[in-house]
Amino acid sequence: MLNELCFRLNDQIIRLKEFDPTATLLDFIREQQHLTGTKEGCNEGDCGACTVAIGTLEQDEMIYRPVNACIQLLGMVHGRHIITVDCLAQGDAPLHPVQEAMARNHGSQCGFCTPGIVMSLYCLNQNRAEPPTRETVNTWLAGNLCRCTGYKPIIDAAMESCFGPQVPVLAALDEMREMNAALSSRSLFAGTEERFFAAPATLKEALELYDRYPDATPVAGATDVGLWVTKRLDDLPKILYLGCIDGFGDITATADSLTIGGGATYEAALAHLAEIDPDIAALILRIGSRQVRASGTIGGNIANGSPIGDTPPLLIVLGATIKLQSASQERTMPVEEFFIDYGKQDREAGELLTSIEVPRLQQGEHVRCSKISKRFDQDISAVMGAFKITLDGDTVTAARIAYGGMAGTPRRAYRSEQLLQGVSVTDEAGWEPAIAALEQEYAPMTDMRASASYRMIAAKNLLRKALLEISGTPSNETRVTALRPDDLEAAE
Repeated sequence: MLNELCFRLNDQIIRLKEFDPTATLLDFIREQQHLTGTKEGCNEGDCGACTVAIGTLEQDEMIYRPVNACIQLLGMVHGRHIITVDCLAQGDAPLHPVQEAMARNHGSQCGFCTPGIVMSLYCLNQNRAEPPTRETVNTWLAGNLCRCTGYKPIIDAAMESCFGPQVPVLAALDEMREMNAALSSRSLFAGTEERFFAAPATLKEALELYDRYPDATPVAGATDVGLWVTKRLDDLPKILYLGCIDGFGDITATADSLTIGGGATYEAALAHLAEIDPDIAALILRIGSRQVRASGTIGGNIANGSPIGDTPPLLIVLGATIKLQSASQERTMPVEEFFIDYGKQDREAGELLTSIEVPRLQQGEHVRCSKISKRFDQDISAVMGAFKITLDGDTVTAARIAYGGMAGTPRRAYRSEQLLQGVSVTDEAGWEPAIAALEQEYAPMTDMRASASYRMIAAKNLLRKALLEISGTPSNETRVTALRPDDLEAAE
């Protein structure tokens, strides 16, 4: 087992035997390496000023993704390549093409957010799987906030520079091959028995470590745990990082189901979940930003037990199950049974959530899901509604309805489900008892995100909207954005 953290920062190999388990990548870059191009803005993964490119060796190719350095724990970059804005200009070129385009289009004013914007666009320049459209650019920039420009010159710069020739920096393939070969299948344990950062290479090692140190904090993407460190100022002396486990992020698709590894990121799962229903893809694209989705995991979204997590209500209505493993046992359970009460989940000491199995839709099953938040992009839900309605002709034969933000846990609306059975999906008057019953199902709270009355009205209308769409109303009559592709095709 290695006792030394090893990664590549720009053009140099960094080796660290001693570092604090909760040290962030941003603090290391700025305070120890004095690379001050990367900025600290919100320190909570919202503004994007701290964005860096993190490269991983995948199928003998370097893949770079934008990540918020402020909530990325330093140990998480073991075996990775980090590129900061400080090194984008290489050789005789004073600027990278992305930087040139930003300057030419007047995409920078105060300049504080500009380094993060440039790094997001650099990653877009390197990853061209999406169509060269302004919508694509908007998706990539959703995690970079700018109060000066109004975004148009930034988007113009992106359209000009991101879809032309790829201009990589620091050709690192050979160096990363060599470094990863040296680290291959070798776990990291840096620190002491009382204070450490552990990154096991196998699930067996991870479970053994968690059994030995049950007070350790498991970390996958750190998009939540990072905030415990930067905002709550929690001292987490023992970190068990799951992102180096071989195969832990694998996704397996069969004709009947989708099995998502506990370490699979939102980004990795997006295309697979979109195959189940396009509404799921629209939801995933509203979870955080590109930076958050590159690190955050669906397994983590379940395991942290938040009542406002976006994926649990959806997984509940889909009938998904999770696998929990410890050094001594293995259990499976429906997602809905995992949530016991506010802040309490059915996870025993030493257990890790290792996979999620999601059934595919069967004949007659229709899914809709909607997220209500104050801000469209990268905001926490006030209400999250998910619905699966099964039809025989026009008759509802089964319904599964679940909400987040309406109770202390993500929870189904069993009475409303029962009242929909036998009702014609085209009979709006017939829906109303089920919609009205939500008042007996939930007693939502009032907080900074929404009042109790607003939450109840929104929950009712989300169910009504889902039924309208399933009955045949085109989504362009019920939505402002994220129109369903089947409706768009029909319109053409």
